[in-house]
Amino acid sequence: MSASNQGALMDVDEAQIDEGLYSRQLQVPYVLGHEAMKRMAASNVLIVGLDGLGVEIAKNIILAGVKSVTVYDPEPVRIQDLSSQFFLREDDVGKPRADAAAPRLAELNTYVPVRNLGGNAGQPITVDLVKGFQVVVLVNQSLQKQLEINDWTHQNGIHFISAETRGLFGAAFNDFGPKFAVVDPTGEQPLTGMIVSVEKDKEAVVTCLDETRHGLEDGDFVTFAEVQGMTELNGCEPRKVSVKGPYTFAIGDTTGLGEYKTGGIFTQVKMPKILEFKSLRESLKNPDFWITDFAKFDRPATLHAGFQALWQFHAEQQRFPRPRNAEDAAALVSLAKKLEADADEKVLTELSYQAVGNVAPVNAVIGGLVAQEVLKACSAKFHPVLQFTYFDSLESLPSTLPSEADCQPTGSRYDGQVVVFGKAFQDKIFNHRQFLVGAGAIGCEMLKNWSMIGLGTGQKGSIYVTDLDTIEKSNLNRQFLFRAKDLGNFKSVVAAAAVTEMNPDLKGHIQGSRDPVGPDTESVYSESFFAGIDGVTNALDNVKARLYMDQRCVFYEKPLLDSGTLGTKGNTQVIIPHLTESYASSQDPPEKETPSCTVKNFPNAIQHCIEWSRTEFDNLFVKPAQSVNSYLSEPGYLDSTLKYSGQGKEQIEQIISYLVKDRPITFEECIVWARLQFEERYNNGIRQLLFSLPKDAVGTNGQPFWSGPKRAPDPLTFDSSDPTHLAFIIAAANLHAFNYGLRGETDPSVFRKVADSVVVPEFTPRSGVKIQVNDNEPVQNAGDADPSDPVELAKTLPSPSSFAGFRLNPVEFEKDDDTNHHIDFITAASNLRALNYTINPADRHTTKQIAGKIIPAIATTTSLVVGLVCLELLKVIDGKNKLEDYKNGFVNLALPFFGFSEPIAAKKNKYGTTEWTLWDRFEFTGNPTLKELITWFQKEHKLDIAMVSQGVSMLWSSFVGKKKSEERLPMKFTDLVEHVSKKPVPAHTTHFVVEVMASDEDGEDVEIPFIVVRK
Repeated sequence: MSASNQGALMDVDEAQIDEGLYSRQLQVPYVLGHEAMKRMAASNVLIVGLDGLGVEIAKNIILAGVKSVTVYDPEPVRIQDLSSQFFLREDDVGKPRADAAAPRLAELNTYVPVRNLGGNAGQPITVDLVKGFQVVVLVNQSLQKQLEINDWTHQNGIHFISAETRGLFGAAFNDFGPKFAVVDPTGEQPLTGMIVSVEKDKEAVVTCLDETRHGLEDGDFVTFAEVQGMTELNGCEPRKVSVKGPYTFAIGDTTGLGEYKTGGIFTQVKMPKILEFKSLRESLKNPDFWITDFAKFDRPATLHAGFQALWQFHAEQQRFPRPRNAEDAAALVSLAKKLEADADEKVLTELSYQAVGNVAPVNAVIGGLVAQEVLKACSAKFHPVLQFTYFDSLESLPSTLPSEADCQPTGSRYDGQVVVFGKAFQDKIFNHRQFLVGAGAIGCEMLKNWSMIGLGTGQKGSIYVTDLDTIEKSNLNRQFLFRAKDLGNFKSVVAAAAVTEMNPDLKGHIQGSRDPVGPDTESVYSESFFAGIDGVTNALDNVKARLYMDQRCVFYEKPLLDSGTLGTKGNTQVIIPHLTESYASSQDPPEKETPSCTVKNFPNAIQHCIEWSRTEFDNLFVKPAQSVNSYLSEPGYLDSTLKYSGQGKEQIEQIISYLVKDRPITFEECIVWARLQFEERYNNGIRQLLFSLPKDAVGTNGQPFWSGPKRAPDPLTFDSSDPTHLAFIIAAANLHAFNYGLRGETDPSVFRKVADSVVVPEFTPRSGVKIQVNDNEPVQNAGDADPSDPVELAKTLPSPSSFAGFRLNPVEFEKDDDTNHHIDFITAASNLRALNYTINPADRHTTKQIAGKIIPAIATTTSLVVGLVCLELLKVIDGKNKLEDYKNGFVNLALPFFGFSEPIAAKKNKYGTTEWTLWDRFEFTGNPTLKELITWFQKEHKLDIAMVSQGVSMLWSSFVGKKKSEERLPMKFTDLVEHVSKKPVPAHTTHFVVEVMASDEDGEDVEIPFIVVRK
């Protein structure tokens, strides 16, 4: 296809963004947001070179959603390409690489056309072919070709990226032109806060509310809203900030403005940043390095010379250096030393040894990084790399380095690895046994890498993967093993089948399970299961499951690899038995929660309104239906409600309302009910609040009560012609109808007609209603002013038997179904609340992100993080046993930033002269008696045992009394557990984890390891 024809196909329009598909990466602030997505959807990207690295870059860009991706690689597929090119198959050998891979790339995202530029083998890309694209990416192309193309792109305003990988080494270069404007360098949410004063001065100081620090830095810009008195600041041009303290900052001259009275909100304004990129030709002489590992600070200069020397070697010899060949390595070192006299010879020698190597995890790291740089070029969001990136993971080489003979290719799909690691280590990879927990975004990437490196494909090897989830539409843009045809199927099963197709050697070695990990499945993931694996890799999205797997790995002494992503941020953690701390040893602090009184009565941000509306959703459509069903099906439910629930009266009133008094027979009655709910929440409730706390109320400090973060609300008058008012009625009526199994309606005219005809009862505010002003005060209840007796109320309920067979349908919140009215209700309810309190409303998408607590995700970060995990897995397979051998990582592709550190050593504890860590334990076999266990500690460790517990049962303590002691001490452990818990021990239980309270000879309490008692 000619360049001119190609350009004609690329008509740029403003694409509609499919929120169902892109919901995770649209989330602001962490990923891209709508504006950046629209800029990306107008960008045509050319990728030249479709080996393992090229296909990784292409996959990530296509999933992210650009206008189009065009590929160019007419070279024939070689068997060693299958080391890392996951969209090639054995029967593709001999075909042009782009012809074989392009159709599979096209399946990733129906919104992104994938085109093949064609070409003939031996015909490199030319300047004519790169015209008409916004971004050009050259992958593993000669340095001469990089210079030729970049000379043209730099002059013609085309964004240029080149990248290559050589075994465990990777390199990339960016040139986005002489002047590139970054709209949002960090991608973080603009800072905002409430202010309490603004000076009238040449260098006016703004003072913020003393509840939270402003977080601004010198040079930031802000604008203002809702300032009273000095109104000229509202919506002003961004003012440059000079920070004076954690709660104060200066904004320049305000002498010509009005006098500040009260109120106001500052909001940070992200100002464009202009970056100047040098051409590749100039950068080779005067390079700018981005440091990927601060422990290898001098490494970029060495590799800068090394990669240039590689291409010089190739130009002279028409080949790359041979694997582990000393003669070729010496020649490469000599060439590199001419460019950089201080270059590290050992590093250069390894680069020569690995020049023809191809390692999938390294491609994943560089591919994730480069794909994000492409998205930066397209969207102008996030700070690009300036300008060279050099990366290596030489620590992943086996401790026993391979010989030249061991690294010779054999015509196998794994040759790209064998030339790096040798055949002996490749056999270790083949026969490794790994358990993957989770088959979502991280799990899919993990399995892809494992299939490429041949993990578990040997005679003794195996992969187990489990995930209880099924595939949803929003999974498709980052969980790349899934296609639209897989929607509704189990992730683990589909993922296992997909990677077996990528590498048929996995057939019979990979097993997909739907059983979640947890206490309920310990009969499935039993002691014998853990005995049959060499390690565990987490691909989880919640802390609870991570902590559980961590506990299992500590108990069974298995290595654990953990990782996570949040938008452009990612982290990796290595947990090695008897060496490092465990996942549970250190945790992030809990998220700061909004005070309940703020959410209930004093919202000042849209997040508060969304949180309130999410609670209202449960209070209207979930909990009442559950209460009714419990009353109808559980004998004694009312008695326990009255006895144990602090809100028994409210619950009984709710049951009476939903089951008897307000039970609808027709859908029209649901509309009437919705109209009354509107009145109660947005008019009556607000009038009651203002009656109890008038707008002129004064606080205990003598200041106006409605000031600072407390915004005085105004009641809303229902107007069926207002779209938000009507949206609330439509969603609420349909959800109420769902509770009762009534058929819904969506025609707005029906709702308008009924809602306008409703006669709303007159409301009179009540005296004596206590409003919760802060979280230290008791929570107000709706029925506080109503003296009726809950027991008497309960007597008015018809008996459950009179409703035989009748049940309500509680709504099960589902954020991803756009037809179920769930997000519609929360959006309308929260925006009406925002109107009450003069807060800027949120669109449906933002509401969905917050209410659905969606963890933002993007394919680039996932790819990179998984690559880092797999590089650590190679170390685990090798059996490395020193802390300095391993690396925990933290990355932020937006900034960009890479940070690596040694894992933290397991903490050493001590009793007497004995040191121990969390990995140690005492083990008893043969089902001993309790007395035998206690006596053993006295005799062997001079420790007195004061209490013994197992799970939630206290089996014995020194103060239980003589009779119980005499009864329990002689008991075998199994009998004792059954006796105390009054439950039989499950057949699959082979052991008990026991904890004790112990003291030494001086009577001092001491901590000792946990105890395992075997049956």
